Amino acid sequence: MCYVLENEFCRLECIEDGGQIQHFIDKENDVELMYQGDQGWSGKNPTLFPLVGNTYSKEYAIDGKTYAMKNHGLIRYATCVGLMQDDCLTFTYDSNAETLAQYPFEFHYEIQYRLEKKTLKINYVIENTGSRDMPFSFGLHPAFRVPERAGEAFTDYTLTFEKQEPAKQLLFDETFVKPSKWVDTELDVWHLNYEDIDEYKTIIYKDFQSNYVTLAYKDQDRLRVHFKDFPYLAIWTHPKHSEFLCIEPWYGHADFDVNHTSFYQREGTQILAPNEKFTPSYQIEIC
Repeated sequence: MCYVLENEFCRLECIEDGGQIQHFIDKENDVELMYQGDQGWSGKNPTLFPLVGNTYSKEYAIDGKTYAMKNHGLIRYATCVGLMQDDCLTFTYDSNAETLAQYPFEFHYEIQYRLEKKTLKINYVIENTGSRDMPFSFGLHPAFRVPERAGEAFTDYTLTFEKQEPAKQLLFDETFVKPSKWVDTELDVWHLNYEDIDEYKTIIYKDFQSNYVTLAYKDQDRLRVHFKDFPYLAIWTHPKHSEFLCIEPWYGHADFDVNHTSFYQREGTQILAPNEKFTPSYQIEIC
């Protein structure tokens, strides 16, 4: 089933599969902003919970028992329950026997969508409904069409950080042969190119102060992604030179080394006490 939010500036369509955005349309320019899963990567904009990526072995242990989840956890594969109330669209999902076999913690999950003029506001609620501390990582994986329009090229676009600033970038080896490391870098303007993606696979930053990035075509700002309080930001596209760009705010990340660290202690892991809620949010603004 498709759920719709609309105002004079934009139209949002979401589906029950993962509570994902199906379409986000700039009505003034009649432009689809979201990638449609048709070029190399079948995803669109999944929520990553309770894993971002995966552990190095694709398994992990809790209380001496081994568990496994698919890449990016549970929600991207879940069928959520949708509810439209006035100007808010909410999708919910609760732990069940199937999820407990993969992740032995009880939880309630919500994603809430609202339109405010040209901005899509997206709020999340993750509640620990169990009786013990719940470890998890959480991330977003929205994929935007780049280029947006006919006659444009991927390499005509730039991604500009709110602030010109120092940060750390993660360098890693997908084969786990070489150890990963965080290196000093400077954030400012990235001119989109496939060579950087080929070299770094996924561009991952931390220790930045910027709260948003702006995607622009030449000198025309097209959209802005706001990610205040997220400690990591990843930038990715499919290595086969596809026409989309993922701008991914994360809490936590995949394993990039052979790692025997407790699931509770992996870098970036969040720990939620019983009955507590985790409430991250982000925004997509049409410029």
